[in-house]
Amino acid sequence: MLGSTHGTLTTDFRARVVACGEEPHAAVHSMAAAAAEGDLDVSGRPLHAPVPDLDRFFRPESVAVIGASDTEGRPNTGITRQLIAWAERVGARLYPVHPTRESVFGRACAPSVADLPEQVDLAVLLVGDPLPVIEELAQAKVKFAVAFASGFAETGAEGAAAQARLAAAVERSGLRLLGPNTNLNAFEEFRDDLDGPAIALITQSGHQGRPVYTLQELGVRLSHWAPTGNEADLETSDFIAYFSQRPEVGAIACYVEGLKDGRSFLLAADRAARAGVPVVAVKVGRTETGARMAASHTGKLTGADQVVDAAMRQFGVIRVDGLDELQDTAALLARARKPLADGVVVYSISGGTGAHFSDLATEAGLSLPVLSEAKQAELHTWIPSYLNVANPVDNGGHPVGDWRGRKIIDAILADPGVGVLICPITGPFPPMSDKLAQDLVDAAEATDKLVCVIWGSPVGTEDAYRTTLLGSSRVATFRTFGNCITAVKAYLDHHRFTASYRSPFDEAPRTPSPSFRKAQALMRPGHQLSEHAAKQLLRAYGIRVPREQLVTSAAAAVRAAGLVGYPVVMKASGARLAHKTELGLVKVGLTSASQVRDAYRELTDIARYEDIELDGILVCQMVERGVEMMVGVTQDALFGPTVTVGLGGVLVEVLHDAAVRVPPFGEDQARAMLGELRGRALLEGVRGGPPVDVDALVEVVLRVQRMALELGDDLSELDINPLMVLGRGQGAVALDALAVCR
Repeated sequence: MLGSTHGTLTTDFRARVVACGEEPHAAVHSMAAAAAEGDLDVSGRPLHAPVPDLDRFFRPESVAVIGASDTEGRPNTGITRQLIAWAERVGARLYPVHPTRESVFGRACAPSVADLPEQVDLAVLLVGDPLPVIEELAQAKVKFAVAFASGFAETGAEGAAAQARLAAAVERSGLRLLGPNTNLNAFEEFRDDLDGPAIALITQSGHQGRPVYTLQELGVRLSHWAPTGNEADLETSDFIAYFSQRPEVGAIACYVEGLKDGRSFLLAADRAARAGVPVVAVKVGRTETGARMAASHTGKLTGADQVVDAAMRQFGVIRVDGLDELQDTAALLARARKPLADGVVVYSISGGTGAHFSDLATEAGLSLPVLSEAKQAELHTWIPSYLNVANPVDNGGHPVGDWRGRKIIDAILADPGVGVLICPITGPFPPMSDKLAQDLVDAAEATDKLVCVIWGSPVGTEDAYRTTLLGSSRVATFRTFGNCITAVKAYLDHHRFTASYRSPFDEAPRTPSPSFRKAQALMRPGHQLSEHAAKQLLRAYGIRVPREQLVTSAAAAVRAAGLVGYPVVMKASGARLAHKTELGLVKVGLTSASQVRDAYRELTDIARYEDIELDGILVCQMVERGVEMMVGVTQDALFGPTVTVGLGGVLVEVLHDAAVRVPPFGEDQARAMLGELRGRALLEGVRGGPPVDVDALVEVVLRVQRMALELGDDLSELDINPLMVLGRGQGAVALDALAVCR
């Protein structure tokens, strides 16, 4: 990458262009486009990702290289040379631009873009400071620009301010900018002798894309590489949206260090999911704590990376950890046909190998069905009867001298419940391993089902591996058990996901509900609501709360208890009161007027001693015999409002058993959240207990989501804890609630 010292344009040349102002970035392109179409949700956010027309970026007809050089030893010289070669490959006319040079590499050099003989599609800026050049490019109606210069947001506050000025200038100009702090990866040479669907690559750090780029040497086709750099304008989301519409792209592989805008990312992922194009991503940052100062339990449960993880899963983005997983998973998803069944069969020459792999695959969630008795009997035609062929299939040593090996493989693939055959070859053992590899390749060519091989040799120079296996476009070859399992699970999950995918943006509310108008009247900007006020907010959205009255005297408390019905719960209620139990401000199971009077005095005394301002004491219906859950809303810096559900009660922060989603989402995702909980068995009934009303719990989650969407940033936090989920058909009751208004 070029640093600021690598620019070659003179001060005189910079003085010739008009410097752009320093106004804040007006709005992202996607938001402006959506607003123009009127396609916004209830909170004014876009519902569809516009697809930028990047054809002329990747395949320009004309290119200007500003700061071009042919002086040996200068960084710009090597870059200019590479750009000339790239332009020749893509059939583009290239124009060097420099104020003091007459020619560069024998090509006539123009002093400025304005002096070029035609309007160019792409300008590559080999300058230390791209900002002064932007307006000149806009006046010349240049469509795209690439800025290599570093020294922007990656360097701290001063660099971030410089990047904000650059972004604002680009926004006003109308051109689209890649970078700054990008590199030459977009101008790499891609092999044109490879067939089949391709991988499109997006990276924020160019070096991290090298493992995927080198897949070409293994016969995997690449079509594009977008090194997004600091993303002052064009970002990862723009390229996901664009690549998902390209007919040659079979999968999109991403290396992401930080997302620029969460909403744009989800809209782009949604577009890819609609098109059925898999997106595989390494997103760094799993170890960041995501800790936030929050009044609610919900805010303490959900870290930033947990939200990113959930958002990716929600929209079908396949998140992997390593670059090796990125290349293997993307390669499989790009080239494999749709599965005909979910069943996986393991075929091995060793019972130990088959058992080991099967354990790992089953633990990862793959389905290894037991083959039918008829199928086992058929396999025993060629495999000795003392060997296990139920799945895994142990052949005791793949037949070498005749046709039996191929018969075994074909018989397994013919089973209608089998969609994937995996054969781990732990090491080369000629001639058996050579014959096995050839039979697998031949069988793969004759079937629509996926055949995977794990070649365990650390050498990798064996002919069976380099020629036979890698020479096949139908066999997916891996080097490790883990990568194979990760890729196959992603493959099956992706096709299962897209087969039933319905975009949540299509069903997102466009106009406020009557509940919203009621809720608005209850909001107190900049304040935390008391429990009583928070419950009124829940009532506005149709969420059930217990019978209760707010009282300000012991006598009124006794009257309220009679109306609510014994036994009752009494709780202090105040706007600044978050965790009442720890302070002794909750009394449970009161059964008489004397207990109510004593509880009233005790609660008010504690509040007075702790200097807590109360709006009264709540006398509440006591609700028992259910499962305590928690449902809440927090504001994520990247994605905005998020909804969390988990086990509730006093152990919520101890167990940390919660699932999160980013609105909008439908009932299927609400139910999927419950399925992710470690304690989900409690909802089904344990130790003889009855199952609870899961439908009512799902309904509360969806109503809370509606609240989050409509109130938007005005609702900083919401915490319903505990939400008592009663027996099946009896509903759910919000026993306590906390709400913070922004």
